[in-house]
Amino acid sequence: MRFTLQHTDEKTNARAGLITTAHGQIETPIFMPVGTQGSVKAVHLQELKDDIKAQIILGNTYHLYLRPGLEVLERAGGLHKFNGFDRPMLTDSGGFQVFSLANIRKMREDGVEFRSHIDGSKHLFTPERVIDIERTIGADIMMAFDECPP
Repeated sequence: MRFTLQHTDEKTNARAGLITTAHGQIETPIFMPVGTQGSVKAVHLQELKDDIKAQIILGNTYHLYLRPGLEVLERAGGLHKFNGFDRPMLTDSGGFQVFSLANIRKMREDGVEFRSHIDGSKHLFTPERVIDIERTIGADIMMAFDECPP
């Protein structure tokens, strides 16, 4: 992956750039549709590409891990092949779920233990495990601990 600065505004310091990934280029700044579970709801894939002109979509590591699950994604060859989106994808770490799912998670020294909201099973997310999950998903850009402190 490579980032190239294309322009910086002299008055505001706003920047325009280009991120190059294995699945294509992303012009920044960019609107990034959210596909929490691997697809953007209520939008057909072709509309996403042709009408919205999405250069990248965002998936959630926690939700993709639980459903469709790593085994399914591995068999498919990663999320790109699973959902047919051949452009870049970003995965967030699931860090937001540490706060939003406080009633079904337990903080530990080595990570966060979640109880699945789907079937009640327990899953330990360590920093290393999250990166491994994002690699299995096939993310072009991986966010680590995407919840900002107050």
